[in-house]
Amino acid sequence: MRRAALCLALVCGAALAQDDTQPLNIATWGGVYEDSQRKAYFEPFAAETGVPVDTAAYSGGVDGLREQVASERPEWDVADMTMADHRQACEEGLLEPFDRGALAAAPDGTPPERDFIEGSFTRCGVAHNVFSVVYAFDKRNFPGAQPYRIEHLFDPERFPGQRAFHRRPDALLEWALISYGVPVADLYSLLSTDRGMRLAFERLDRIRDDIIWWSDPAEAVELLLESDVSFAMGYNGRFFDAAVVRDEPIEIVWDAQVYELEVWGVPRGATRPDLSRRFIRFATRTESLVEQARYIAYGPTRLSANRRLGEHATAGVMMRPHMPTNPLHMDRAIEKDVAWYARTRDRLDERFDAWLAAGDG
Repeated sequence: MRRAALCLALVCGAALAQDDTQPLNIATWGGVYEDSQRKAYFEPFAAETGVPVDTAAYSGGVDGLREQVASERPEWDVADMTMADHRQACEEGLLEPFDRGALAAAPDGTPPERDFIEGSFTRCGVAHNVFSVVYAFDKRNFPGAQPYRIEHLFDPERFPGQRAFHRRPDALLEWALISYGVPVADLYSLLSTDRGMRLAFERLDRIRDDIIWWSDPAEAVELLLESDVSFAMGYNGRFFDAAVVRDEPIEIVWDAQVYELEVWGVPRGATRPDLSRRFIRFATRTESLVEQARYIAYGPTRLSANRRLGEHATAGVMMRPHMPTNPLHMDRAIEKDVAWYARTRDRLDERFDAWLAAGDG
């Protein structure tokens, strides 16, 4: 009987090992961000476990995850989402529950609950970096006065040129109200009123004819460098790569940056949840987060990793001054209210889509 049980265990173990040699499929954002993940997480994980990592293109929102879960056998094993989208997905039941106790302790033994920054944990996942939405401008277009304040983004007379914006209301509405002089502390309470929404869209009306929309985050940098666009909103890490690593003639503006957490989660119904959680444990180790911060300017969510920040892997610049959480960048910085977005997402998108449609007409 014991021999039969042992044989069965060996057979099951062999089947599991064979299954785990199939690539782990991770939905993520492409470009220099994915390159940093590949160096810091994907390749080392494959070397340690023998499980290769494939990626699926993802550019935000929950629609793609809904489609994956509806298929009943999701192709995605892990999803890398912004906290606002992750919270919405978790509340919709699109992600598996997550046990924070499965995460690795810090190198000095500090448990995860005390090592991750506040707000890193949800019922469905764990945050791994802090990023921000900022805007950048082409320095060649502004040899005199330069647009260093968010108000300048909404002043086409003084600072002319096309603006490349993400085709979502996120950050745009906050910036629109900031440009009126609304205090950061009052943004989301005002946006919760019809008056606040009306004011924000009226501000966007002022530059509507100057806006070019992008959907893929890589387009923000491409439009700024390869077209007649004077401004582009986008993710600070991608602008850092262009401005600092590649020495392109663009300037990053930190005024009124909108910062947020990026979160790992496992799609509901994922076929290998244990392996997915093993990857998340690996990718959120202190050493892994420090390694990613050698390639892109997104701040680690572990205190132990932040204490170890050093130079960029190739550019030789210290990374700490380029992180969203640097104190020099926090004047008028906006912490994205992800709970507000999770509650209002559908209504907000409907209103934004209606505003877009009115302009098309």
